[in-house]
Amino acid sequence: MPGSLTFVRMSASPGLKRRLGLLSLLVSVVLVLVKFYAYRLTRSQVVLTDALESIINVFTSGFALYSLYLADLPKDENHPYGHGKIEYLSVGFEGALIFIAGSFILGSAALAFWHPHPVARPDWGVALLASTAVVNFSLGLWLIRAGRRVQSVALVGDGQHLYIDALTSIVSSAALVLVHFTGVLRFDAGAALLLGGFILYNGGRMLRRAVSGLMDETDAATVAEVIAEMQAQRRPPWIDVHNLRVQRYGANLHIDCHMQMPYYFSLEHIHAELNAIETLVRARFSAVEVEMFVHADPCSFAACSLCLMPDCPVRAHAFEREVVWNVQNAMRNQRHQLA
Repeated sequence: MPGSLTFVRMSASPGLKRRLGLLSLLVSVVLVLVKFYAYRLTRSQVVLTDALESIINVFTSGFALYSLYLADLPKDENHPYGHGKIEYLSVGFEGALIFIAGSFILGSAALAFWHPHPVARPDWGVALLASTAVVNFSLGLWLIRAGRRVQSVALVGDGQHLYIDALTSIVSSAALVLVHFTGVLRFDAGAALLLGGFILYNGGRMLRRAVSGLMDETDAATVAEVIAEMQAQRRPPWIDVHNLRVQRYGANLHIDCHMQMPYYFSLEHIHAELNAIETLVRARFSAVEVEMFVHADPCSFAACSLCLMPDCPVRAHAFEREVVWNVQNAMRNQRHQLA
C-alpha cells in the first residue's frame, strides 16, 4: 500500500502557550481577590455572584496551564497521537465547574430575590468591578486570538471564560447603578439570576465542545479547508479522492484519505504524487503539526469518464466531466463514478 507520513512542527513555541496560561492564572487570582473585597464593601448579591464565578477562573486557569504542559509532551509508545486531547479535557473540566457554579448561583440568587437585603457603598462596587471588567475583557480577547493562532483549544476556552467574566462584571456594575439611583433592591438579585442563567448556559456549551473533541466529532470547517485546498491544487493523476477523514488532537491534525491514481504508474511515480499532496496540505496548515496518510488506489475503467489524464494509454471511455470534490462526496467511503 503506497503511502507516506509527514510531520510539520508548530510555529508557536510550547513556552509561549505556557507563559500565556501562567499569565491567565496570576491575573485570575488577583481579580478574584478584588471582587471579594468589592463584595465585602457592598454585600451585594450580584457582586457575590460575580466573585463566585471568578473563583472558577482560578481553578480552570490552573488546570489549563497543566493541560498545556501535557499537550506539548512528545509522542510516545503509549500515546502515538500525542497528548493534545488533554486540552479538550481541560475545556470540559472548565465547563463542568462553570455549570456547577451557575446552578449554585441561581439558587442563591432566587433566595435573595424573595428576601432582598440592602446594598452598601455601590459606588465602590461599580469602580472595582469596572476595573476587573477592563482587565478580563482585554486579557480574554488576547488569549482567544493567541489560542486560535497557535491552535490551542485550552487557551481559547480560558480566554472565552475571561471574556464572559468581563461581561458578568459589566452587568453587575449596571445592577449596582440601578439600585443606587432607584432604591429597588430586587435589581441586585434579579441581575444575579440573569447572570446565573447565562453562566449555566455557557458552561453547557463548553461541555458540549469538550465532548465533541474527545469523541472525534468531525470538524466540518477544517475538513472543508482540506478538501478545498486539494481541489484548488488538483493535478490530472489525482483522479478521485474518497474516505477523507480529519481528526484534531489539540494542536495536532491527523488526515487520511484514499486517492485513486492511474494503475500503470510506478511505485516511485505514485510516491512523488503523494508527496505533492502532503506538501500542499502542509502549506495550508503551516501553523499546526500535521500527520497525513494517503492510500493510493489503482484506477479502473469505470473512472475513465471522470479522469483528466492526458494521452492515457489505456483509456476505455472518453472524458465526460470532472467530479468537483466537496465535503459531501470526499468523505464517502466509495469511489466516484458517473451514472
